[in-house]
Amino acid sequence: MVDDNPQDLVHDLAAEAVFGGHPLGRPVIGSAEVIAGVSPRALRAWHRRAYSGPRIVLAAAGNVSHERLVELFAARLAAADGGHAGPRRTPVTRLPRPGYRFLRRRTEQYHVVLAAPGIARDDPSRYAVSLLDAILGGSASSRLFQEIRESRGMAYSVYTFGSQYTETGQVGIYVGTREDNLDECLAVIAAELEDVASGRLRPGELDRAKENLEGRLLLSLESTSNRMSRLGKALITDMELVTVEETLRRVRAVTEADVAAAAGSLFAPSRLSAAGIGPRESRFRRAVAQLNPTVAEAV
Repeated sequence: MVDDNPQDLVHDLAAEAVFGGHPLGRPVIGSAEVIAGVSPRALRAWHRRAYSGPRIVLAAAGNVSHERLVELFAARLAAADGGHAGPRRTPVTRLPRPGYRFLRRRTEQYHVVLAAPGIARDDPSRYAVSLLDAILGGSASSRLFQEIRESRGMAYSVYTFGSQYTETGQVGIYVGTREDNLDECLAVIAAELEDVASGRLRPGELDRAKENLEGRLLLSLESTSNRMSRLGKALITDMELVTVEETLRRVRAVTEADVAAAAGSLFAPSRLSAAGIGPRESRFRRAVAQLNPTVAEAV
């Protein structure tokens, strides 16, 4: 299904372009060849390593008694097998140069992702990066959505995205557009990135982004399961457990200079990898050259 959906498949190409041969560059779902070769014995061995007692985190939210929950869990944990160290993670020591990937398909649109290494999940600048995402393409009121979709009608789908890992991360921009709009779409993206990186935020733009981010956070916490997941994720990734009040304080403390610095460092043209799916590679290369000529010349 992923192979038949270019909107999803292009993100796998982008991860490979950014991270190269590192495991972060591999598709999460795997490949058909690898999946077909997995045996029951391999699955059992993985389960023993990855799902052992000491690696388990218990998180709960709602009308529960903490003491009773600990009591029930401790009784089960005492009998758990704790002899497995768990899967080995490959550290990120050095990232490759920006990459280029293109897959020729007879699609009606060109599906494009411009991506770069991002920040680690414990990076102090993560609040500024989240606001940058909201300003650039994270909502219907964002710059790219308004300029490319609403004002010019050149794309139905355009957005920014980000992922944060242990030692690094990924940021990117997706746009799906017809061939005759491809050059202009990428030119608009280049202009907006330069505008924000230069510190030219519009009046009230940062305040609106903060209100948007705060609203989404508070709305998400109305769900008990989201509160549970927030606690569990912080524990299992060894992150500080930041209160909602402190999170809001840190978001409100972000300045326009912080957002500009994040845009300049993360979305600098020389850092951008390019991935595309469409009918003609020559058209894709020409459009990408507006942002990063070096990566457009890659073989």
